[in-house]
Amino acid sequence: MNSQLSTFWSLPADRVLAQVKSTTAGLSSQDAQQHLSEYGANSLKQKQKSNSLTLLLNQFKSPIILILIFAAVLSIFLKDAADAIIILAIVLISGFLGFWQERGATDAVEKLLALVQVKATVLRDGKSQEIPNEEVVPGDIVLLNAGDSIPGDCLILESKDLSVNEAALTGETYPADKLSGVLPAETDLGKRTNILYMGTNVISGTGKAVVVHTGKETEFGKVSERLKLRPPETEFEQGLSKFGYFLMEVTLILVVLIFAANVYLKRPVLESFLFSLALAVGLTPQLLPAIVSLNLSRGAKQMANKQVIVKRLAAIENFGSMNVFCTDKTGTLTEGEVKIHSAVDVDGKESDRVLLYAYLNAASESGYVNPIDEAIRQHKTFDISGYQKLDEVPYDFNRKRLSILFKQENTHLIVTKGALKTILDVCSTVETGDGIAIDIAPQQDKIQQRAEELGSKGFRVLGVAYRNFETDSFSKDDETNMTFMGYLALFDPPKPGIADTLKELIALGITPKMITGDSRAVAISIIQQIGLPKPKVLTGAELQKLSDEALLHRVGETNVFAEVEPNQKERIIIALKKAGNVVGYLGDGINDASALHAADVGISVESAVDVAKEAADIVLIEKDLNVLVEGVKEGRVTFANTLKYVFMATSANFGNMFSMAGISLFLPFLPLLPSQILLTNLLTDFPEMTIATDRVDKELVNKPRRMDIKFIRKFMLVFGLLSSVFDYLTFGALIFLLHANEAQFRTGWFMESVISASIIVLVIRTRQSILASKPGKYLLMSTIAIVMIALFLPYTPVASLLGFQSLPLEFLLVLAAIIGLYILCAETVKRVFYQHIHS
Repeated sequence: MNSQLSTFWSLPADRVLAQVKSTTAGLSSQDAQQHLSEYGANSLKQKQKSNSLTLLLNQFKSPIILILIFAAVLSIFLKDAADAIIILAIVLISGFLGFWQERGATDAVEKLLALVQVKATVLRDGKSQEIPNEEVVPGDIVLLNAGDSIPGDCLILESKDLSVNEAALTGETYPADKLSGVLPAETDLGKRTNILYMGTNVISGTGKAVVVHTGKETEFGKVSERLKLRPPETEFEQGLSKFGYFLMEVTLILVVLIFAANVYLKRPVLESFLFSLALAVGLTPQLLPAIVSLNLSRGAKQMANKQVIVKRLAAIENFGSMNVFCTDKTGTLTEGEVKIHSAVDVDGKESDRVLLYAYLNAASESGYVNPIDEAIRQHKTFDISGYQKLDEVPYDFNRKRLSILFKQENTHLIVTKGALKTILDVCSTVETGDGIAIDIAPQQDKIQQRAEELGSKGFRVLGVAYRNFETDSFSKDDETNMTFMGYLALFDPPKPGIADTLKELIALGITPKMITGDSRAVAISIIQQIGLPKPKVLTGAELQKLSDEALLHRVGETNVFAEVEPNQKERIIIALKKAGNVVGYLGDGINDASALHAADVGISVESAVDVAKEAADIVLIEKDLNVLVEGVKEGRVTFANTLKYVFMATSANFGNMFSMAGISLFLPFLPLLPSQILLTNLLTDFPEMTIATDRVDKELVNKPRRMDIKFIRKFMLVFGLLSSVFDYLTFGALIFLLHANEAQFRTGWFMESVISASIIVLVIRTRQSILASKPGKYLLMSTIAIVMIALFLPYTPVASLLGFQSLPLEFLLVLAAIIGLYILCAETVKRVFYQHIHS
């Protein structure tokens, strides 16, 4: 791109348009396609065409696997090649298995994310149309409204009270006002008021701008690596990392000690090295990333079937762990369809004049689209052809009002409506029922009393005011000395069945809390209508006076936060988190982004503004708490199944490898050949790969659960040691009772190891008895299949190639008795273990 555009804020708009080969009417579809080919997709992440190859190579990037492959290749040249080829074949099969699982998971997630794309409104072929942000190119003309995300670095062509949140880029807390114009080339980034940056969002006003830079050429793109914008790790991710490091430490120590001991015992160096590495592979839960990805992606697909789209897979665990859920009332607790009950003057009488002025304001509004204006327009229609709209100051969340300037014959009139408090703040007079304007000060108590009467009946109350004016344009500074006309009473009835849904949330161990900007009276009215216990209310004004420490003690007992300012939502969420809760927050507005970021689980809806959807971890296709309940259950199922694999990797597998390492020091031969260890590991992985489809006990879904590394370590110690006890019992039986030779020992140990590790999966997958909790169909089928393979493999033609030998019947009977006793003991130990944990 032309070097002049590196300081495009210093160029006139026509020069910039010429440089990006565009006009104020936008690009044609053909030009846009050419620009897309020239500049690439508007994304900070380059899509890798070799994604499949990268995923496949990632399966073999473990240092242990790489050393094992190298040693196996080396052994081909130094000794018998057959064993080394078998090792390489097993490693490749295991790698392809992991690749197949992760590839399926990745494809599923990409399809789900496509359902919640953020879109930009651009001019193409002379028409306004919505396109995915990734398809926006330099030269596109974007049309901006409140709530929109900026899709690239842009030069402003037109603006009206345009205010943008640039905190993500500049760190500036307050929104920046934006205007068209030309600035010096040396202007600092935070002072370039004529341009918009990718990654920021519109707070209020409207604008039209030309896109100059996209993707990595944007300011946001240049610093994205340094900003480390990856969301913080969830508790689950941190737990898995710690678990992985713990196992790696144990593995490395064991490998070094076993290798050194075998060399000391004058065993062949290369064979000892391969044995140690094969043990390391057996100890390391190689399939953990693939199993986790598969579980989470399958969970995401199941949740998508329940109308819940997961944008960030790791958030599923937090979703299942969530024990506090915060939401606004509109659209979740209520129908979300605002209706007008009445328009009344200060004396409480219904007033068509108040309704006319409210209609004028709502019908002429062109900024932030909202349901209140829609409700006013549908309630009653007026002929406003005599009023000519001249100017507008759009609604924003600081002023909380919308003002429009009209011309009627020879007079100019500003009509304003908004939150009652902010309307009264700009009024100096009040209009009586006779149409006479009098001083507002003596009437304040009467005005407030009338508003409280309406609020106590469950109505949301807005104020309407006007001012005669002189000129054809105005700004927010002209919202002064206005005349208060009266009230708009709005109502939004509770959703049918919402009381039952909230009871179901509570039964799942989730405490619902309402955070609303509406008055205390309206909030209490809604809570009473939906049949919740008597609410404990904290208002925004009371919250403002509380210190962070005091708020920490109040948030737990408070279930309704009323009259809350947008910037207080984040403070409430943070206080709840500090109090030890896993907090979910449902928001769909411009002012919800910071609270969504602060929550453990940010939840939005498909119809939300761009900035809310971008900030969310999870997006609901419908704004319905029933959808949320189903999503939570599915999240808990996914988490429970993921933990099952962790338990399995830390019990039978770990115990087997640990036992083998120990016995190798006392036998005159290796207990299993390296290829046999890898085959054992591969076969025991098969049932574990079906865990994602397993049934989950109701008790694991009925309440929130969290990743607990201490619990996993206890589990590993207890069940790993139990496994080792029966391993040594097997060794003793093979050596002293059955007098097995070298090949028979390895065959017997292989069979016992694979069969016990496969069947024990059915025991530790549930806290209940193995007979009381039925496993999933695929888990049961794969377990039976692996048991059959382990039983019959020594009697097949490939047995000799793998170093196995067919065993006499008495060997099989002894092994069957040991495995049966192991299963019975595991069931008993499991019952005692969980009783001890719960006591």
